Amino acid sequence: MYKFFLLSLFLFVFIGNQTFAQKLWYTKPSAQWTEALPIGNGRIGAMVFGGVNEELLQLNEATLWSGGPVKENVNPTASTYLPQVRKALFNEDYASARKLAQKMQGVYSESYMPLGDLKIKQNFGNDQVSGYKRDLDIQRAVATTSFTVNGVTYKREVFSSAPDQVIVMKISASKPKMLNFFIGTSSQLRSGKNVLAGNILSLSGRAPIHVDPNYVENTKDPIRYGTDQDCAGMPFELLTKAISNDGKIKVDTAGITVSGATEVLIYLSAATGFNGFNNCPNLNAQKLAKDKLDLATKKTWNVLLTAHLKDFQKYFNRVFFQLNAGEKSKMNMPTDERLEAYTKGANDSELEAMYFQYGRYLLISSSRVAGVPANLQGIWNKEMRPPWSSNYTTNINVQMNYWMAENCNLSEMHTPLFGLIKNLSVTGSEISSSFYNTKGWVTHHNSDIWALANPVGDLGSGDPKWANWPMGGDWLTRHLWEHYLFTQDKEFLAKTAYPLMKGAAAFTLDWLVPDRSGNLVTAPSFSPENDFIYGSKKVGQVSVSTTMDIGIIRDLFDNLIAASQILNIDKAFRDTLIAKKAKLLPFQIGSKGQLQEWNKDFESPDPHHRHVSHLYALYPANQISPLINPKFSDAAKKTLELRGDDGTGWSLAWKVNLWARLLDGDHAYKLYRNLFRITRENDTNYSEGGGIYPNMFDAHPPFQIDGNFGGTSGVAEMLLQSQDGYIHLLPALPKAWKDGKINGLIARGAYTVNIAWANGKLSTAEIVAKKTGICKVLSARPLKIKGTIRIKTSKITLGYINEFRTVAGQHYSLSGS
Repeated sequence: MYKFFLLSLFLFVFIGNQTFAQKLWYTKPSAQWTEALPIGNGRIGAMVFGGVNEELLQLNEATLWSGGPVKENVNPTASTYLPQVRKALFNEDYASARKLAQKMQGVYSESYMPLGDLKIKQNFGNDQVSGYKRDLDIQRAVATTSFTVNGVTYKREVFSSAPDQVIVMKISASKPKMLNFFIGTSSQLRSGKNVLAGNILSLSGRAPIHVDPNYVENTKDPIRYGTDQDCAGMPFELLTKAISNDGKIKVDTAGITVSGATEVLIYLSAATGFNGFNNCPNLNAQKLAKDKLDLATKKTWNVLLTAHLKDFQKYFNRVFFQLNAGEKSKMNMPTDERLEAYTKGANDSELEAMYFQYGRYLLISSSRVAGVPANLQGIWNKEMRPPWSSNYTTNINVQMNYWMAENCNLSEMHTPLFGLIKNLSVTGSEISSSFYNTKGWVTHHNSDIWALANPVGDLGSGDPKWANWPMGGDWLTRHLWEHYLFTQDKEFLAKTAYPLMKGAAAFTLDWLVPDRSGNLVTAPSFSPENDFIYGSKKVGQVSVSTTMDIGIIRDLFDNLIAASQILNIDKAFRDTLIAKKAKLLPFQIGSKGQLQEWNKDFESPDPHHRHVSHLYALYPANQISPLINPKFSDAAKKTLELRGDDGTGWSLAWKVNLWARLLDGDHAYKLYRNLFRITRENDTNYSEGGGIYPNMFDAHPPFQIDGNFGGTSGVAEMLLQSQDGYIHLLPALPKAWKDGKINGLIARGAYTVNIAWANGKLSTAEIVAKKTGICKVLSARPLKIKGTIRIKTSKITLGYINEFRTVAGQHYSLSGS
């Protein structure tokens, strides 16, 4: 009995600590949005503020956007300017090229809209509050607020369920019939309230037909609503219902009044009329929301919670991550205090590990709607004119959202991006034809739920260095190829990835033109979102064949060539790609030893610019590698040194991944720490560098979720790489992470990898093969391998490549010899 008691106590402490270590928690309510805690089921999201007298849930729905299907031929004369732009560029008349490029712009993207607010007014007056705590358990995806007033403990628990497609909140009191509160809903959008049968509070409305980006100033009506019924703005519905076994509930158009209850369940359902990117949003939003609500309200809290946990943890629990287990835990310190201490230099390995898992939590919570990937803010936005429209920015940001999807074992969350790419191939085909007289499909700097593909800029007011950039489609197709590499899904490669990649390449083949030396170049060309100095200190933006362009195009051609060989199709097209690739302008090293950003060795007016677009070939692509071409990897390193270690939140995250690819774990870790610099909501000066808000949202500033996702990706790159044809264990392990364990990462080739290390060296690893074949593992020392036939062990510059045979479904244990 005594042994059983000790075992039970150990399990309680161990499991309790593991759970608590995965919590963000605070001792006071949120004073602002970036202190509130995010929940989401991939479609419906909420920011939970945790107030005492007034609780606020700021609500979002992933498909609630302004606008409607994109219009065709928005700039009928655009194509006539392309020959003029190219002539100016080849004559090095960069000023004229810029002015002409502006004549080739289309309309701005639409904006992601806030759904509404749910407020719970539970007025305790001036009564003293004690024991206050609010938290977000990212291992359970449940937010909880608790406090005591006059000897009664009140508790609010809330989650957003993917299986049942509702948000559910349970409010309870420790003494009977002590719950008295009022529930109200409101929206910044045009809307009205009604009471539906069954005591359901309805909030219905429509989104605007257009919202100008927040950076567009001096417009008379930046938010415009429709007047007709056809495509007159996205309809939406928010339904709220409260249920109690012992309390009284009254519902009218003002809201829901609850009195004398011990426990209350609040159900929230939401929907829009979104009916696909190319259709008017004409679905019955109220029926869609009510159907889900009716089903959910027939279920108890425990039934809903059990289904939610089973679904969420199926994804979240795939990866376990622990660092420096012997380090003194700081889990008993509130999260905002931990961040303050960390910013001042404290060590907190648990916090570093939790940030990694927080990125996985946020992706599961914001990326589960077909064709509607996580936007610049995931699914969480409170603004009518959100920063950068909270859209899909394709010159890095939407891609960074998904860098960690495959290697961090969340492949299913990657698929919404594939749906957007497919939609863009449709709208982008029209843009390719009408803007450039080219085949295939193209997309530019910004997109939205309607798959906008044109160069943005409102027909001439945008800066070409971002508005006209045409490589978004080519870059996005890399995600299709990566999905194949990680899953080895040939059906996906044949039916989805290859046709989309080929369509992007068709545009690119027409886009390339020969220069005077016979090289194939892009013109116009940009290095988002940077400038260059030419002539007598003149500043230009439009150039010829930037390094980023060539890196993206070479990457696309390489991937298509490999795909056609795997599928054994399209030999003639493959031969064309091989021939064209050989004529691309090669990478160049500049006078400072850096990887040159432009086709000429131009200086930059902003040498520490946040974008490092020309390093695409190093990461996320793999054309530059310390093992494959050290000359260019050294030049890439020099580029990073010249750019400096500062940057906005997402820029820091990109640099973490880049330094990891250069196998410099300590430098990657230095920048990873910089991601944790505590920032406050009213700080919006991103020129001073980004960091983290009290709720651990990435601070660009303002909030952009790509920094969270990029930080998670960076950790994975430090611990496991597989882009060079082998699994590289601990390729960029920083000295600060002396001991650790990570289970559940995925390597290209469809391998699941578990790694443990001590004193900075590999202890053990386990590899599970999804496919039968040959596995190659790079390690610092030769490995002992159990359960298979070793083929050979070869010494290379960085260590040893251990080759062995695998059988699908089998586990292979590796350890240092």
